This record gives sequence, C-alpha cells and structure tokens, in this order.
Amino acid sequence: MPLNLTVRQNLRVFGLLYGVGHLRERIDKLLAEFDLVRFADIKAGLLSSGELSRLSMAKAIINDPRLLLLDEPTASLDPSIARYVREAIKAHVTNNRTAVLWTSHNMREIEEVCDRVLFLSHGSILLAGNPRTLPSEHGKSDLEELFITVAREPLSLNGANS
Repeated sequence: MPLNLTVRQNLRVFGLLYGVGHLRERIDKLLAEFDLVRFADIKAGLLSSGELSRLSMAKAIINDPRLLLLDEPTASLDPSIARYVREAIKAHVTNNRTAVLWTSHNMREIEEVCDRVLFLSHGSILLAGNPRTLPSEHGKSDLEELFITVAREPLSLNGANS
C-alpha cells in the first residue's frame, strides 16, 4: 500500500490497475462499507493499523474477485477492529458470493467465520472438515485443542495420514 497516497488515491490506483468500471462510485461504496469515509483524504501512512487493515480489505475487493486470499487478516488488530473486519468480510462474502481462503492461527476466529478447515503440514493435509464438528470427531473439546494436538502429535490422530 503506497503510504504517501491518500485512502481515496490508493483505491483509485488499484481500481485503475484492475480496470474497475464506474470507479468513483465503487470507491465511494467501499469507503462507506469499510467505515473509511472520514479518512478518504488522509494519507495511508497516517492511518492506525485497524484503519490500514480496512483500507487493505477495500483494496482487495475493489474488483469484486471471486476468490479472496486472506493471510491472518485480523492479526495485530484490537478485538473491536478485528470483529469489524470479520463482519465486513462475512458480509461481502454473503452479498457477492465470494470464496475465501483464510489462513490463521486463531482457532476461535476460524470456528466463527469458516465453513471448512484444513490443517496443513509441509504441504500435506492432515485433517479437514467442518470447524464446529471436527474437534468432537477426534475426541477434542474445541478447534484450538485439536490444533495443538495436530501441531504437537500429528500422527496420534486416527486417519491423519490417510
């Protein structure tokens, strides 16, 4: 994200790069959707980490992608901003039928936002399933406990290598 450009200028640059039609209207919609209207003419370098995160999300969806690749999108955010970002992502996914590949070490967040979870190690899938039912299928109380078990003893789970 060019930090010397304003929020609006950043969105305009990326919109032009992606060939977004009706760009002015699209930017205005994203500024409202991500609560960035009051920051539209502020340089990105002056934004807080939460504001910058919301700008990054707006940039990521400016061209209405069918797939969003999100790597720890709420890492280092305070709980209030993290909740806002999760809700904005979920709303966008619901309204635009966008698929999301979301990487995270925060298992509570994964349980909240994901329909399917994969545990990976060295490029191999160790476990896959519904994040709300997978723990009980392996005798664990929650996804975090299952994650810890998979991280420490991946071979101890039945079917982990199949």
